[in-house]
Amino acid sequence: MENTIITISRQYGAGGRELAGILARKLGIKLYDRQIVHIAAAKMGLDDLREEELLEMENQVKPLALNFIPFHSFGTHMGSSSQEMFLSESAVIRKIAKDGPCIFLGRSADYVLRKMDNVFSVFVCADDAFREKRGCEVYDGKSLKELDAEDAKRARYYNYYTGRTWGDGENYDLVVNTSSGELEKMAEALIAYMRVIKG
Repeated sequence: MENTIITISRQYGAGGRELAGILARKLGIKLYDRQIVHIAAAKMGLDDLREEELLEMENQVKPLALNFIPFHSFGTHMGSSSQEMFLSESAVIRKIAKDGPCIFLGRSADYVLRKMDNVFSVFVCADDAFREKRGCEVYDGKSLKELDAEDAKRARYYNYYTGRTWGDGENYDLVVNTSSGELEKMAEALIAYMRVIKG
């Protein structure tokens, strides 16, 4: 486990962020999420942009057409700044992954690091009732419809840049449903599982 990189993708409201934080604490490794956007922006010379502007840039992705658009064609279908943001983020993710064990939350890291042998990718999901309850209690009263709308953005971004389907189990080493268990215990089970699989 000393060199294992963990990537976590998640449905909004499923507790993926909390699970990632618990894993990072238990393993004593760093967790990277939105700060990667800031690092990527700094590499692009956009460090004066506010976080909302950076996220808006990421979310300006047109829905995927009938067939996947080859990587070299992205620039003709999206704004160049959004294209550059993805490439810059990807470079930062790969650089951090080479520096040692860590956890990446979102950012299409499972795809970006797909060619590395020491990566373990997890997708965190939950049933609608669980997510709706957490939307009310944890996410400032967000409705299930609002949570689903955020997931639609994530899916559109991921699908566009990877040619894969966001949330499709075949893209991940493990899919975890958080609806029926404590996150602390799930984190312990994940660590035990990874130790068996990754040695």
